[in-house]
Amino acid sequence: MSVPQWYELILLALAAFRSWKLIGDDTILDTPRKWSLKAAFKLGGPKAKDYWETLIECPWCAGFWLSLLWWGAWQLWPHGSLVAAAPLAISAFVGLLGHHIADDD
Repeated sequence: MSVPQWYELILLALAAFRSWKLIGDDTILDTPRKWSLKAAFKLGGPKAKDYWETLIECPWCAGFWLSLLWWGAWQLWPHGSLVAAAPLAISAFVGLLGHHIADDD
């Protein structure tokens, strides 16, 4: 197993953050998120829905698993995972920078 260089780590971390933001927080995926939580409720009841809602929407919970997925992808295919991570990392950087600039106005 390898340890990512600093720039690879930053790309993977920002890609994991952006992945969580898309899955757990961004409005663009509200419909699939609601559909999956409704399916969890039908399959397992209110406890299952609460569990999945927490897992999906919590940056600590989902962030851990998404980070593990990105790191695993990097272990299996370093170049390909960084190519896939780059647009998400750039998007995360732009979003964080835009949010910071908007707060200053």
